Amino acid sequence: MQTSDVTYDHGKGDDLLANDLPSKGAGQSRWQGIAFAALLLAAPSFAGDFWLSVFMMPWLILSLAGIGLNITTGYAGLLSIGAGGFMAVGAYGMYAFAVHGGIENFLVILLLGGLATAIVGFLVGIPSTRIGGFYVIVTTLAAQFFLVWLFGDVPWFYNYSPVPTIALPPTVQLFGLNLTNDPIVSYYFVVVTVIALTWVAKNLVESPIGRNWIAVRDMNIAAQVIGIKVNSSKILAFAIGGFYLGIAGALWAFLFLQNGSPEGFGLDKSFQVLFLIIIGGMGTIRGNFIGAAFVLLLPIVITAASSWIFGNSEFQGLLSNTDNVIFGALIVLILIKEPEGFDKLIRNLSTKIQR
Repeated sequence: MQTSDVTYDHGKGDDLLANDLPSKGAGQSRWQGIAFAALLLAAPSFAGDFWLSVFMMPWLILSLAGIGLNITTGYAGLLSIGAGGFMAVGAYGMYAFAVHGGIENFLVILLLGGLATAIVGFLVGIPSTRIGGFYVIVTTLAAQFFLVWLFGDVPWFYNYSPVPTIALPPTVQLFGLNLTNDPIVSYYFVVVTVIALTWVAKNLVESPIGRNWIAVRDMNIAAQVIGIKVNSSKILAFAIGGFYLGIAGALWAFLFLQNGSPEGFGLDKSFQVLFLIIIGGMGTIRGNFIGAAFVLLLPIVITAASSWIFGNSEFQGLLSNTDNVIFGALIVLILIKEPEGFDKLIRNLSTKIQR
């Protein structure tokens, strides 16, 4: 049995998960969550349709994808770069249940797409019981390439259309509402889904299952000695993480983009989700929202700054990949200085202010 190659110091815990004073921390965490949910629900009253559709929805969906990958990588210590492939399973699985299964309830096919992804995560997680570290990365990378190829080259998955692009039929509705037509309704559905699944994830990582994942991540052998079923914990982390990624992939395809294609869930998407959990903080819940906001806002800020500074000159084209350079530099800096990401920096700053 091999020990995990990824370890983090979680002595202080996530403000949304723990606190130095448990009774006070639990109450503070609860009120923070309520305030956050209320702000999201009130957003349409002060944000226009443009901001809801262009920033808020992708931010929430990517945050949900980050929670899924964080369960697998941040809490269980199983390095994965196949997030994009799992998201594709959720999107194409939901489409298959709608088109080939004839199911017209949006919520039902969404959950079925997530369950299909959980099964794929279960299968991908089986090799992790025999291998570890770099070899788990290779396994998830192989799954990433295979899944993208499968959905692009097997016509059944895109209903034998000329191109492997999918979109839900107009008959798919929820309570008589077509979620793909009204941005406000789509936004509220995403908000309620993300809040509910975030609450489930928060309670899950605080439960004995979550503590088992952390034990397996920090020391495989010690976890096995104290009676933790290491192999079952690893496979469960892949399955539950896959479920979250599948739900995020379906929401990304059908409520944000209105359609899906294999290229949209390629390796770039896997790296985007991986970057956001590293920048936001591995082994945290709140860090996923921080990392997703950073990943989405940085390219916008760079584009706006380059346009303001250089206008339409030739230098603006040289800055087209600046965000990738900054992402890489930040990841290296964070891994060296603060492996728990921006979430830990915010906790440290909050502690100093309280003192």
